Amino acid sequence: MSINQRQTNVLATAGAMSPSLFQQIGMAGTAAVITVSFIHPIDVVKTRIQVSSEYGALGMGGTVKKIAGAEGVSALWKGVNAAWLRESSYTSLRLGLYEPCKVAFGCTTPETTTFLKKFAAGSAAGAIGSLAGNPFDVLKTKMMTMEGKVPSITGTAKELFAMQGIGGFYRGIDSNILRAMVLNGTKMACYDTAKGVVVNVTGLSKSSLITQFLSAASAGFFMTCTVSPFDMIRTRLMNQPSDAKIYNNAIDCFAKIVKNEGPLTLWRGFIPIWSRFAPTTTIQLVIFEQLRGLMGMKAL
Repeated sequence: MSINQRQTNVLATAGAMSPSLFQQIGMAGTAAVITVSFIHPIDVVKTRIQVSSEYGALGMGGTVKKIAGAEGVSALWKGVNAAWLRESSYTSLRLGLYEPCKVAFGCTTPETTTFLKKFAAGSAAGAIGSLAGNPFDVLKTKMMTMEGKVPSITGTAKELFAMQGIGGFYRGIDSNILRAMVLNGTKMACYDTAKGVVVNVTGLSKSSLITQFLSAASAGFFMTCTVSPFDMIRTRLMNQPSDAKIYNNAIDCFAKIVKNEGPLTLWRGFIPIWSRFAPTTTIQLVIFEQLRGLMGMKAL
């Protein structure tokens, strides 16, 4: 095979111009912040259901009605400022680093690009993003579960620091990294693979909005199936009282949930999680892909 032929086979997803690392992270962060501004109310409802059996019994509709009635409609956006900071750090890295991680894992030609390598690349990017975003994740979770008036992010941070020190901002870091690895590994590997299937079946291009929409929607469903238990454990760990410690770590939290509430509790809030993941994944990835197109880069 000639040098020119080899170059043609290389997975140059960047097209004519190669995106810098900062460009990829910046585009991913922009897509994530725009998305979370619209999707955040679903996250508030999902979190309330996960931490409270009372909200769990009410379901999505009942939880929305109770929050809006008792705290006002604005309460559905509690913690959105922390969510913006989380997306700017966590999601910008887990999306922006996926392509460089693919190359690092040897995905340089169609023959060497396997589902497992895509999953590993997504997992690695997710773990790095989780380390950066965990403090904002903790603040967001605590703010979303606070009833009453809309909490201040600085006040929440000061209270957490006073009670637990810097370590409080990394509460649940073990489960959060595991969740991020499973979530991003599933998301990016399924999205990447689904795009190939859609292109082969429909004949559409990878840059087609229909291709991107169908692939992202598929990834959102599989993400919900694999991530729900990790999401429940992470939420419980992060939402522990500032002056108490109910769970020692992710394994202890898992064991106590299964023993005291039953294994199906790990999937409590499945519908709200799916309701959040489906639009979040779709909007996030479509915006990310469109931004890549505007920059003159090829689709993932």
